[in-house]
Amino acid sequence: MINTDEARLPGRKLQARVKHIAPQDSFRALKTACSFLEEGMVAIVGPKSPSNMGVLQSTCDAFEMPLLLTHWALRTQARRYTINLFPESRILAGALTESLVHQNWKTFTLIFEDNEALIRLQEILQLPTKSEAEVQQHHMKVMLRHIKPDQDFKKLMKDLSNSRENNFVVDLPLHRVHQLFHDASQVQMMTEYQNYFLTSLDSHTVEWNSTVIGRTNITAFRLINPENEHFKKFLREWIFSEQTIGKDVPSKQPITTEAALVYDAVTMLAKSLRELERSRQLDLRSMYCDESAVSSHGNATIYHMQMHPFEGASGYIKIDKQGRRITFSIDMVKITNKGIMKIGSWDTDKRFQVKKEDKDQYSEVKDLLRNATLKVTTKLTKPYLWQKTTADEFKGNDKYQGFCKDLLDKLSEQFGFKYIITPVKDKQYGSEVNGNWNGMIGELLRKEADIAIGDLTITYDRQAAVEFTMPFMNLGISILFKKPEKQAPPMFSFLKPLSLEVWFYMGTAYLGVSLFLFILARLSPYEWINPHPCDSDNDVVENQFTLLNSLWFTIGSIMQQGSDILPRAVSTRIVASSWWFFTLIMISSYTANLAAFLTAQRMSSPIESAADLAKQTTIQYGCMNGGSTMKFFQDSNYPIYKRMWSFMESQRPSVFVDSNDKGIERVRMGNYAFLMESTSIQYETERSCDLTQVGGELDSKGYGIATRPGSPYRGLLSSGILWLQETQQLQIMRDKWWKTSTHCADDAISTSAEMGIRNVGGVFMVLGIGSCLGVVIVVMEFAWRANKMLDREPVCVMLWHELRATLSCRGSTRPAPKEPDEPSVEKMP
Repeated sequence: MINTDEARLPGRKLQARVKHIAPQDSFRALKTACSFLEEGMVAIVGPKSPSNMGVLQSTCDAFEMPLLLTHWALRTQARRYTINLFPESRILAGALTESLVHQNWKTFTLIFEDNEALIRLQEILQLPTKSEAEVQQHHMKVMLRHIKPDQDFKKLMKDLSNSRENNFVVDLPLHRVHQLFHDASQVQMMTEYQNYFLTSLDSHTVEWNSTVIGRTNITAFRLINPENEHFKKFLREWIFSEQTIGKDVPSKQPITTEAALVYDAVTMLAKSLRELERSRQLDLRSMYCDESAVSSHGNATIYHMQMHPFEGASGYIKIDKQGRRITFSIDMVKITNKGIMKIGSWDTDKRFQVKKEDKDQYSEVKDLLRNATLKVTTKLTKPYLWQKTTADEFKGNDKYQGFCKDLLDKLSEQFGFKYIITPVKDKQYGSEVNGNWNGMIGELLRKEADIAIGDLTITYDRQAAVEFTMPFMNLGISILFKKPEKQAPPMFSFLKPLSLEVWFYMGTAYLGVSLFLFILARLSPYEWINPHPCDSDNDVVENQFTLLNSLWFTIGSIMQQGSDILPRAVSTRIVASSWWFFTLIMISSYTANLAAFLTAQRMSSPIESAADLAKQTTIQYGCMNGGSTMKFFQDSNYPIYKRMWSFMESQRPSVFVDSNDKGIERVRMGNYAFLMESTSIQYETERSCDLTQVGGELDSKGYGIATRPGSPYRGLLSSGILWLQETQQLQIMRDKWWKTSTHCADDAISTSAEMGIRNVGGVFMVLGIGSCLGVVIVVMEFAWRANKMLDREPVCVMLWHELRATLSCRGSTRPAPKEPDEPSVEKMP
């Protein structure tokens, strides 16, 4: 093919001598090299065997003969006359590293057959020891799995399936890759959750089994770019040369990387010889291994190869002074059941570039999800997901109802997938116990389900084990408590605003001021006045502040009522003013305290916050065993929450319950507070008027849909949740399952201006007692007066006549009763 282009080596033709040497046959390799020297060869291309290559390198170095390699070769030391057109392994492994980082691989397993793979791929093996800055803040965990050449892959893939690993770098011959994929498909390791990266640069030359590949994500590098004009030229020349010797070559015959590199090696040799011949005549003399002669063109040929980069069938080729190919570009391709698809490229200058746009990736995953059937694991909990009461009448998913069922229906309608709901076997959400996960998280990791949905909280530990969508509901931990039963107020509750001590001092002050006022009025001459002002000759004066009148005056002031008795002297007025000020303050304080007392009586609760719970030990409190709420208190460093966790952990019998329903039932029994998610509390308090939420939220978190690690569906489901949130459909669904027509009486509102008979019963009793006492006194007054009358009838008869006259509503005047003469009152000196 090279000879068909006269411009490459004008006037000369290159003649190829091909010798097949068995691997590890270094003696025959040496004899072949000597025979080539005797025939006047200008360069040697190959071989692959490390031992044979070592013999040829030593021979070429001794005779200054160029040795051109087209495959990876272990470099123990620099060889002056060795040129390798295969991409430098360190740089190629660096490209692989960037690809894994771009795909967000956090862990992967390297499957290899040849121990030399550990040398070729040492860049990615060093990832766990590098700093985060060196790998773009992406720390990877690498696991190595060696396989023998004659060993199948079934046991290996089954072990990897149990290890929950989904990312694999495969360094195997292509015929072994076929066997790997076949055995992996037998143990469900060829699904949309697995990612394989093939290190071979010839994956484009193989016809892959579309049935085995299925939905698996398989990527690889390709050194040959089919769109490269130099490669197209090489392909045309190769087809032409094959046809000239009578071979029928398909136009789409895949070209191996080695074939392209051999073509480039010979092309580079021809270009170097052409440049060399321009300056001097080529001396192609024979040499013998038993002589000390060296090639006359070796140094110059190597120099031209290193100094003149060019475009070949394998892309841009530049050789450094150590004979390594340090500049090249490769394509990143994806192997699908529809063929090979280019998704990106990498070169030593521009580094990694993605060809496929985000919308293309979105469409690809959307096509993957369409018509897929997802296995859904869930924990049956109201109102998220639970069985209908008539579940026996339905089949499949129709047996279930709830918020999450509606959410699944909306997402299914949006993306076209089907789903099968299966309640989690152990009825747990998911927590790690002795290195193993239980509940819904465990079923995801064991590949028993595709997604998990319900009141599943997104936590740090769970996020490290599986992957979550964006939250479809935000919430926090709060306290569920039984509403305190309203206690009947005592009969004399109107006395409660003031303490017994204050009432005692008020009574003492009342009696003391009354007596003090009586004494001052007696001593003051201005309180003695003429009872008949019109009779100036009257020499009798009267003092209105008798003992009874003094008591009446002070009690009238307390009751905010007036009286006909008013102080006249300055001294008595000062005392009266002081008493009025005292009663003003006391009555105002009593009124204010009475209102506050009635309000506090309606709103009283033993606890108002988590701090109140932590301060006391009478009321027990707990949470669901093994849930995220329990984990929150267990890991918290906040002093109050640490104290609460110590209390809960030390209680016997245990304050932890197996489900929210059992916790709610325990709350209803009294003297127990249940710590649970605020959304579940809102659902219960909407339907149970005897329950209430105490305090605010202790933290902030969310519920999300959990997917398997590396699931391609997570981003798509998140976008669906975001769309439902923006269109208010999530809120509509929440109102549907949370709101209810049941309205609980709100004591704080309905009775804000009401006082029951129990609150004022004592006041009525005081009124009754006072009235009865008045009746007794009036009878005594009547009897006392009747005994002083002349010509009187019996007292009972007189009382009866007086009562009958009173009830007949006669006039208010009557003849004065006849009484015996009273002794005259002496005038006051």
